[in-house]
Amino acid sequence: MARPRNFDRDQVLDTAIHVFREHGFEGTSTEELVAAMGIGRQSLYGAFGDKRSLYLEALRRYSAHSVADLIGAGRGSGSPLQAIEAMLRYFTEHHARAETAACLGVGAICEFGTADAQVRQITHESGLVLGRFLERTLGEAQALGEIDAALDIKASARFIATTLMGMKVAARGGASAGELRGIAELALRSLAR
Repeated sequence: MARPRNFDRDQVLDTAIHVFREHGFEGTSTEELVAAMGIGRQSLYGAFGDKRSLYLEALRRYSAHSVADLIGAGRGSGSPLQAIEAMLRYFTEHHARAETAACLGVGAICEFGTADAQVRQITHESGLVLGRFLERTLGEAQALGEIDAALDIKASARFIATTLMGMKVAARGGASAGELRGIAELALRSLAR
């Protein structure tokens, strides 16, 4: 008879996310994972399968939460443009801290590119969710006259998403909150009427 699990699956998965964020997939050993997660090797295999399966589940969870947090930061703002500004401000403050500077999603893209179909699918899906939010919000901002009427909304949404990815890399490289705020402000000015 199998022994019941003695750990909180979400909690140990969040710990694995932290380890993978810091070291990437290849740079993380199974020994590091079990030590950080506080579970035995057999528990890891029983609960998550192998290291790759754990990584994919961690990436899915991280990507979904990361995008939801960004979108959530903009909800309840006074206007569509303020929603974009709130999202950028949240991102700046969140990723300027050393413990959250590393991004598992950007790390996955940098480590795997498009070579791994499952990783590509996860990062693509989270990119689509963020992209749809940005397109819808920028379209509303344009309809209200908050941003330049001549802007291509799809291109503008891709620009903001790419700016966010660049800011994640800059944060990982040690950029300060002030430096990240400067990037965010420049991105917002690019939308101006």
